[in-house]
Amino acid sequence: MSNRKVGLWMYKNGGGKAIEKKIVEQLKEREIDTSTNLDLRFARASQEGIICNNVDMLELDLFFSYNAGEQTIAQTYMYETLSRYIHTVNTYEAFSISEDKFKTNIALSLAGVNTSEFFLCHREQPEYMVEKFKEWKKLVFKPVDGWGGNGMTLLESRQSLNTLMPFLNQSDIRHIYLEKFIDNDFTDYRIDLVDGEFIACYGRKASEREWRTNITSGGSVMLREPNDEIIDIAKQASNALGMDIAGVDILYDRKREEYVVLEVNGIPAFATPKQEKMGLDFNDKKIEKIVELIDSKTKYKA
Repeated sequence: MSNRKVGLWMYKNGGGKAIEKKIVEQLKEREIDTSTNLDLRFARASQEGIICNNVDMLELDLFFSYNAGEQTIAQTYMYETLSRYIHTVNTYEAFSISEDKFKTNIALSLAGVNTSEFFLCHREQPEYMVEKFKEWKKLVFKPVDGWGGNGMTLLESRQSLNTLMPFLNQSDIRHIYLEKFIDNDFTDYRIDLVDGEFIACYGRKASEREWRTNITSGGSVMLREPNDEIIDIAKQASNALGMDIAGVDILYDRKREEYVVLEVNGIPAFATPKQEKMGLDFNDKKIEKIVELIDSKTKYKA
């Protein structure tokens, strides 16, 4: 019986290259061959197959896509196609839901998971945004498909609302997506899960001049211990979206006195070498569980 074949597309910065090497080595120990650097942006396709870096992607047993920073429309388009015919981690369906804040919160709400109060309307109906501002007093405008805090705007005065309106009129966004501001201490929990199993927890803290905890917005990583309730909420959120791998961001709402899922990430980062030095030591466990997941999904039927 020939070896199973798996394709990988991993990020390279922040220690990603070393992590990829460990994944490849551990897969080899399980007699699973790998092809790396499969950036689907450069794939070409015909009736003869989908070729990327001299690999026919349709002949793979599984494609593992783990690069949040270099995604393109062309890459995700081909990712969606592949997910129809071979195993992908995450599935494209789960990945695409996690990339869209509105679709994520709809899925979480229907599954009974606490989220921030949210609202969506077409961009040609800005009067609804004004009504929500009057109702909530303090809210956050977000692009439905943004990441890292990019494009988010805190609306807490009529002036901030008036400043946003011209931007909306000139942009090409289709929807206005809003969330009620959560009264929190400007820290969050990030729960890492693989195949429904708890891997790690750490926190992020906003800088003194910011309200966003995102690292790209000036936030910093902090050591943090979760409780059973937080881990259970994260698992519920991951299951609601059908995620194989998830990083669930959770805030504590001081007004409602309950934990709230803020976001579910389909490509949660490994700890960087700098973060490992400060005590985040979950990388090896995460790699082991990802390898087990790939092994399980690609086992041939007897």
